[in-house]
Amino acid sequence: MLFKSLLVAGTASASCLHGLYRRAEGEVEIPQFGYEDTFGPLNWAALAPENEACKSGKNQSPINIGLQHHPKPITITNARPDSSVSLATEKPVIDIPQQAVEFENLNTTIEVVVNGTTTFGGNQFGLAQFHIHTPSEHRINREYFPLEVHMVHKGIADETQIVVLALMFELCTQSSDPIIASIAPHLDAIKEAGSKTSIESGVDFSGVLSAVQSSNIFQYSGSLTTPPCAEGVTFLAVETPLKINVPDFNAIKKIVKYNSRLSQNKLGADNIIGVAANSGYTAGGNETVSQEATPAAEGPAPGSSVTISEISGSPVASPLVGVVQRGLRFRY
Repeated sequence: MLFKSLLVAGTASASCLHGLYRRAEGEVEIPQFGYEDTFGPLNWAALAPENEACKSGKNQSPINIGLQHHPKPITITNARPDSSVSLATEKPVIDIPQQAVEFENLNTTIEVVVNGTTTFGGNQFGLAQFHIHTPSEHRINREYFPLEVHMVHKGIADETQIVVLALMFELCTQSSDPIIASIAPHLDAIKEAGSKTSIESGVDFSGVLSAVQSSNIFQYSGSLTTPPCAEGVTFLAVETPLKINVPDFNAIKKIVKYNSRLSQNKLGADNIIGVAANSGYTAGGNETVSQEATPAAEGPAPGSSVTISEISGSPVASPLVGVVQRGLRFRY
């Protein structure tokens, strides 16, 4: 059985590609990162020198995708989706033969190793695997989804070219999309990190094909959403979500847990981790109003001026009466 879809190439180091680990025959290699504590996304750059882009890259994924192609502009007052993302100008072409596949638990995700060939613009790309994130990493006009599947491809002639087809899923009360229904019966076999099983009947991609053909597809150049966060990865995000029923979602969630990287800054803007580091908030969460403080003796003398250096806690009764000048400096 062959399935068709469209892809555009990006550039990144294929040897670092999430899911394409160099491993001994028969082994599942557990990645050396995670989603909690010091192994989580905020500290990925400190885990290995090659992860520097996780805190310094300016085209990082995932992002909050805007909807600039819609005929009526959408006004958002408290968030800024990246409206620089455009629609793919072509539909991709993927050929996936019917085959037995390997289903693995990498601890950071669950992954299906599957082979296929995608052709676009005279170039060929090999489908290497698809893996799952809960909840979704990408958002569309601020909306997140319960689950996201990444179908990862690398160039056949040039393995530094990487394309990821991103599929969003929403909950339903009917049957799950065939790609999920194909793996759901095998979840019990990979409950433990490092475990794997064969799915001899393969995976049905017919629902994916239908969604790609009928939906808008957003295209942008971003990064791997896991260490080393290498940039130059082409993302194709399918706007119309596929379906997953509640039992299948809960079964996947119990294994995958939480494995979603936080939304990154708008494309080309400063890395969100650097922005947060320079935000000016104190460790306790109080906002600094001024760098200067007036030492307090037993209280200010009548008619004296007062510099407010910090605001925190609850208001308390005070005998001080006076005029407070406007123009207090708030640092963000």
